Amino acid sequence: MLRPGMKSQKRNPSTVGGRLMLWLCPLFLAAVACEVTAEQRPRKLTVFAASSLTEAARDLEGRFEAKNEDVDVVIALAGSQILRLQVEQGAPADVFVSADASHMEALVRRGFVGANETLAHNELVLIVPLSNPAGIEAFEDLPRARRVVIGVPNVPIGNYTRQALSKADVRFGGDFQARVLERVVSEESNVRLVRAKVELGEADAAIVYRTDATESTGVRVVPIPDEVNVLAEYRAGVVADSPQKRLARAWIDYMTSDSGRQALAEHGFVTDR
Repeated sequence: MLRPGMKSQKRNPSTVGGRLMLWLCPLFLAAVACEVTAEQRPRKLTVFAASSLTEAARDLEGRFEAKNEDVDVVIALAGSQILRLQVEQGAPADVFVSADASHMEALVRRGFVGANETLAHNELVLIVPLSNPAGIEAFEDLPRARRVVIGVPNVPIGNYTRQALSKADVRFGGDFQARVLERVVSEESNVRLVRAKVELGEADAAIVYRTDATESTGVRVVPIPDEVNVLAEYRAGVVADSPQKRLARAWIDYMTSDSGRQALAEHGFVTDR
């Protein structure tokens, strides 16, 4: 009821509708923008890979992304033991690629990684500086070196190196390993750091994977006899907590495909064993 003197205030429907549209339009446009952004945002795949896979992993990353344009592959490189520890501590990863089967098996036993498979193998070589100050021409000359660098025992390259030295005791004499270990001036946490010591002239000799020696122009390679050598086994598995399990599986399938194996072989890995 209107009081005397009061005028009726009728709302103009068009004005109300216009105000409503002013409120709703930004919300609608924001929703559309979010939807478009979500559709355009690439799927992220995080791969934890042993440092000795550096060049090969980068190559595979580019090839996989070329085939899957909506995927962004992020490669995290470190020693296998460091990556294993990070997975155990809950670091976000979709795929774990180890240079040592023991680290993979440890994660499988504790439920951090499920089914896994062998991707490739690698072998050891002895490297010396280009100037070769210790005059090392064969593996049995290694005790001549004044400064030897190897990996720490719990990293794959360190473990494999000690296996090779132990076998060398049988081949070259029971004190071969002891004489070499007496010359060790540094133990490194991954194979790239081992190689770097020789490249920088801070070591007379070191044991690395063949693939790491092949990728360097700053070292000379001295072969290790087959009866002394050790094959490194690379294995890949899907991390149990991965939010991208299907995509992680697709990455491993690609690594083990003919194209993936060819890429690994081009970087010096053995893929036919």
